[in-house]
Amino acid sequence: MAYMALQQMKNRNEKAFGKGVGPIQPERHYDTVDHGLKAMALKFLHARCEGLGFRAEEENDYLGTSLMPGQIPYNMQMDLNRLCLERELEKFIDSGVAEDAYTVYYCYLEMFFGHYGKSKKMVELLSEFESNGSSLLMKHRDHYSHSVYVFALGLAIYESNEAFRTSFERFYGFDTDETDTAADHTAAGCFLEYWGLTSLFHDIGYPFELPFEQVLSYYEVAGGKRGDGSLFLAYRDVDAITKLGEQAKEQFIKIYGRPFETTEELFAFGVTEKLGAAYDFTEDYMLGKIHDKPIAPNTFNYFMDHAYFSATRLYREIENSIGIEKLNEKHVDALTAILLHNSLFKFAVSFFNGKNYKRPLRMEEHPLAFLLMLCDELQCWDRTAYGRNSRTELHPMAADFDFKNNAIHAIYYYDKEEQEKIDAFKVRYRKWEDDGEVGKAPRLKAYSDMAEKEQRFASDIEKIVELADLPLTVVPGTRAVDRKSKHTYLSASNFLHLYDFAVALNARYSYQGAEKDDETEALEREFEELSLEYQLSNINQAKSFARYLDALGCFYTDRPVDYEMVSAFTKKQMEVFAPMEHERWIREHISMAWISGDLYETASLSDEILRLYGDEKTARKALREQLRMHKLAMDGNPKEAEIVAHYAALPLEEREKDYEPFNSMLKLIKKFDGLRIYKLD
Repeated sequence: MAYMALQQMKNRNEKAFGKGVGPIQPERHYDTVDHGLKAMALKFLHARCEGLGFRAEEENDYLGTSLMPGQIPYNMQMDLNRLCLERELEKFIDSGVAEDAYTVYYCYLEMFFGHYGKSKKMVELLSEFESNGSSLLMKHRDHYSHSVYVFALGLAIYESNEAFRTSFERFYGFDTDETDTAADHTAAGCFLEYWGLTSLFHDIGYPFELPFEQVLSYYEVAGGKRGDGSLFLAYRDVDAITKLGEQAKEQFIKIYGRPFETTEELFAFGVTEKLGAAYDFTEDYMLGKIHDKPIAPNTFNYFMDHAYFSATRLYREIENSIGIEKLNEKHVDALTAILLHNSLFKFAVSFFNGKNYKRPLRMEEHPLAFLLMLCDELQCWDRTAYGRNSRTELHPMAADFDFKNNAIHAIYYYDKEEQEKIDAFKVRYRKWEDDGEVGKAPRLKAYSDMAEKEQRFASDIEKIVELADLPLTVVPGTRAVDRKSKHTYLSASNFLHLYDFAVALNARYSYQGAEKDDETEALEREFEELSLEYQLSNINQAKSFARYLDALGCFYTDRPVDYEMVSAFTKKQMEVFAPMEHERWIREHISMAWISGDLYETASLSDEILRLYGDEKTARKALREQLRMHKLAMDGNPKEAEIVAHYAALPLEEREKDYEPFNSMLKLIKKFDGLRIYKLD
């Protein structure tokens, strides 16, 4: 039973109300014989993470939040949170767009950091900085959606590869006997938390690297080359971000039995403890390398390492959001994995491109670092190109993975429209072979790394991580680009805006007609009191707003444009997008395992439930959440026409809920977010 707490709630409800009540078990959105990326990642969340976040039974009863606190058992809320992550990751793998990556981040932070608002700036800064500043670089590609793909790859590998699962479980002291399902679920939950921390935030330090690269890009455009004599940026006063406070020092004495003055010292210890003996280096050596990363990039071939800043910035986020007293060795392992992933391991530990090359990292030595370096290399498809050169280079736009038999078989697809370039490369490469392979082999960026006989792409990965227990094969291919899955519309702004949209949408019911009197902080506090499911519902409604505007011939932007501004939607416009919003709501409720019915309005209420909630109205609202039953929901898999007919049959007051609040939202967004809506004609 994948979602145990939902089943337990159903059992309670059947005792009280008889058969035919909810909650029902959420549908599995993958085929059990499919070994692809999506199937393996979803299977991990659906089946292997059973019981994630559960409390003991005495701490469980009606302490969970749904629409309001105290409406459902705590463990039921934990099941629903996991289902939210499962559904949002599925959407992202299908689309690959930043808006869908955003909700994966959102789920993770709500589930493991407490709530998204604490870490809002950290998450959104990377996307904002990349989309606005990266076009000034010679080479730069997306790292926001990339990180969520890396996250999904790691889940798929954990699910499909017995050797890695065993290494992780043994490393962290879990029972490796997978017939012990409780221990297996506990280990999977641990992996999800710390792999999520490692993968989703491994590139958040890029805003520190981008200014460095911008200066060098300008220098290179002017005719200079990166190296001795280059103009470059270096950071000073790094103690501002690395110095540890007294409480942190005390916590690390408890954990490791010794104090650390800075995160650099902590990281040097963490790396050396795991790899020092195997790779023959001391803690002092590692501390020197780490210390020089931000202040002396010239000693690293004039490259600034974003991984240093990712680990350092994430440490501060953990300290502030999770709390110093909750810091543990696994947090530090995640941070050192991030620190190692970009260049530190390759050029200061294994020397993988030099004469002193030692050997690749083994999964049992540092499982999180092993997996991050592997997945970071594998994830090279479907990455938005920002840099001037990156936009003209040939990169894979899609990939298919097969993880069966404890192996990885990857096909990377290039745009079929680029076949002429590929054919020309093949001709040059064959001629180079026929001429005795004199000089350098012809190159076509990523394609040649996968197509040439040397298999540079796969062989480089094998030099970084040991793949004896996880054999990798890579094949290049071509196919037509599928842009429909990207659901790209004209509406755009410099920032994501989704959180602010969602907060405004949630406020719409309370503040219609009084939008000018409320404050952002108050709206956010109300929003944060909702469960993850209800927060995501508002966020997904906000994500759909661009699609609704597109249907109206409108768009939103935070930039001044010479189009007619829309201050309110007309009734005719509302009649266009209201059925679209109703369809979104219906499909969302089906996906989240709601059923149709009105038992919560008609059933006799026990004295116990009335006593628990104080009055009948509040009790019936709670019963709706416990039954996961809604009178406006639909069962099964209705067609679009059936949903439109369902909407048309609703009473006017119910239909108004799908469109009236959007006018209130317009006023709130205008006030708090600086967005305006315009009409194309």
